[in-house]
Formats: sequence, structure tokens, C-alpha cells
Amino acid sequence: MIKNLRTKRDNQQWMLDLALKTRGRVQNFERDYLEVPEGKTAHNYQMLPKVWKEAGEFHEELGKKAQKEGFNHTATEHYDHAVESYRMAQHPIFYDDNPVKIYLSDKLKEMVDRRSEVASYPIERVEVPFDDGKTISCLLHLLPDRRNAPCIIYVPGMDQTKESFPHVRHNVAAERGFHVLTMDGPGQGNSNIQKIRAVGDNYERAGAAVIDYLLEREEVDSSKIGIYGISMGSYWSLRLASYDHRAAAVASAVACFNPNNTIFTESSPRFKQVFMYMAGMDDEDEFDKMAKQMTVKGYMDKIQCPTLLVTGEFDPLCPLEDAIEVFNDLTCKKEMWVFENQFHPLVNLKNLGGLDNHQYILDWFFRFFNDGKVNDSRVSYVKENGVGPFDKSSEWNPTVGVGQKYF
Repeated sequence: MIKNLRTKRDNQQWMLDLALKTRGRVQNFERDYLEVPEGKTAHNYQMLPKVWKEAGEFHEELGKKAQKEGFNHTATEHYDHAVESYRMAQHPIFYDDNPVKIYLSDKLKEMVDRRSEVASYPIERVEVPFDDGKTISCLLHLLPDRRNAPCIIYVPGMDQTKESFPHVRHNVAAERGFHVLTMDGPGQGNSNIQKIRAVGDNYERAGAAVIDYLLEREEVDSSKIGIYGISMGSYWSLRLASYDHRAAAVASAVACFNPNNTIFTESSPRFKQVFMYMAGMDDEDEFDKMAKQMTVKGYMDKIQCPTLLVTGEFDPLCPLEDAIEVFNDLTCKKEMWVFENQFHPLVNLKNLGGLDNHQYILDWFFRFFNDGKVNDSRVSYVKENGVGPFDKSSEWNPTVGVGQKYF
């Protein structure tokens, strides 16, 4: 009996296994850094959860020993690594009710709670009521003094969960005076365990429920709630901002906000494999019909708050001409940053002296929350070894129009 493939492109799995073995990467092959634990090799995708599990166990044990000795800062670092390792271990398992996935997800929760015991600031688990008695699971990272302050809602990407940001050992949002709430939206993390699917307007409704919750928290300045979406979260964040107008500003980065869904047609088959699980679908034709509706076209003129778009010049998941099309569709105050010679995601950037995009995007929020400044309709071309996105010398008139091919 010949096994039926879940998607037509599953017959390319051997190529993904080869890329993982030879490049140490599972996706976004333009990047050179490894997506396996340091010192580990995964020879195929089936092996990937195991090597990440082993890395999680190593840092878990070191974290426990440091915590027992009272070395909380060291324990925090190890638990940060354990959180990321168990998160990465559970993610490549694309099946409901899989016992290994459930075990690894439980270990992830355990490491989050152990990290909260030793962290230098309060971290709370938040369960926001959602459909049919379910909940949207969140982590609320509060400033040490719990003062009334701006709050950033972090919308993770397809391959992320609420544990992805920020690192507790270096909370770049807290350094700028922000609380952060990160969410497992529909299709992500604990929402998948609960079978809350990434379909229709579920993410928008979940995000609105999270805003409802934050407005009740005395620590949160209700006039300064920002939405920050990364990768597929860039799509969800824009859709959320078009649906709910209570956010003060939105930053949509590491572009997946493209109007033409190249992520499911031209990019690695892994993206469709993952998202069909997130959507709770096994029928590829049914999924394709749903995916055609995953667009920001027709929604951008509904966003009212200042909006920042951030993309790599050659991001294959959102060609630059598509990003420019989305920028043009926005009718609110808007900015766009294009990072020269960059792809997907935007980390360890030569354009920013080795920093990630997080720090500069949070600076954009900081400036807006403090003086209301937005460089309206400005596009910044952030050169390698240049002066960053804020200097006037980076201003750029894109050389490509809507529907035209960039290079």
C-alpha cells in the first residue's frame, strides 16, 4: 500500500531533510546561522525534536543546580535556554494529541514556571476567556515596580509561541519602560493543544479579547497599548489593528503581510505543513481555499493608528513589491523600513551593528509613546554598515512600483 501524502509537496521531504543535515536549518535557507542546538546535528526532521529535547534537559539540569545554590541570574539564563529548547522540540510535531508533543509542551510550561521563580521581575500566566470555555494563554512580563506604563502585545510568528519573546535575561522591552504581554493566538502553542484553530477571524477576535483584559489591569496605561507582530504575526497584527482600534500604534515586522500568499506556494513545503496543523485541516484543497482569504488586501484602510512596516530587501515570504503595495494601501500615519540585503527573519543584522530588529522597533514605540512622533509616509532604506533607520540620510524612494518585479 502506498501512503497518501498530506500535501502534494510532501514528496519534497527528502530535500528538507537534506537541507537540515547539510545546513543545520529547517527553513529560511538564506540565513547561515544554525537552527539546531550548538554541537548537535539532526540528520532529518524526525530527529529534530529529540536533539532539542536533549538541549532542554541539559539546561534544565544546570538551571536547577544554579537555583538550588541561590544563583538566580545564572538560573534565569539556563531556564531561558531550556524554555527555547523545549519550545523548539515540540514545534515540529504537527499532529493533534501526540503524546510526545504533549510531554514536551508540559516541560515547556514547567521551565516557564521555574524561570518565573528566579526572574528579576514579575511574570504572570494569564488565561483570557475565549470560545466555548477555552482560553487564550498569555505571559505578562511586568516592570519590577508594576508601575502604570505602556504595554506591548507581542504577536508571535507561525514558528513561535508566547515564550519566544522577550528573553528574561535581557528584556529589551522592560529596558525601555514597557510591560509586555505575549499570546498564544489561535493555532499557536497552548491554543493548538486546546484545538483553537488559526482560521477565519479567530486571531482578530482573540487579540481583541486580550486588549479587553489589558484594559482592566492597573499596571497598563490604556492609552499606550502597542501591537508588535513578527513574521506570520506581521499579518495577524495588521488584521488585528484593522479589526480593533484601541491600540495606539502597531509595528508589523519580518514581513508575511504580503497580499499574494507566496509562503504557501513558492517557499518551503514546511510552511504549509505547519499551517495546515495550525488550522486543523487535513484536506489540502480545503486549506488552499481558506489560505486565499489570508490577505491584508481590503483591510489596510481600516487601520487608524500609526503603523510601522519592517521588511528585508529580499524576503522571499513577501517580495518587496508586495510590501510596497501594502504600504501604499495604508491610509493612517505610516513608516516602512527596508533592510538592505536582508531576508527572513531580521536578526543579527549588519545593518544594526549585529542587533536584532527588536531593539529599534521598540525604540520606535518609545519615541511615539513619549512624544507622538511618526515620520509619516517615510520609507527608510537601512544600509549594511549604515546609520540605521532614523537618520534622514536613509530616506528612500522605492525603485519599484506595485505589480512590478524588484530585481
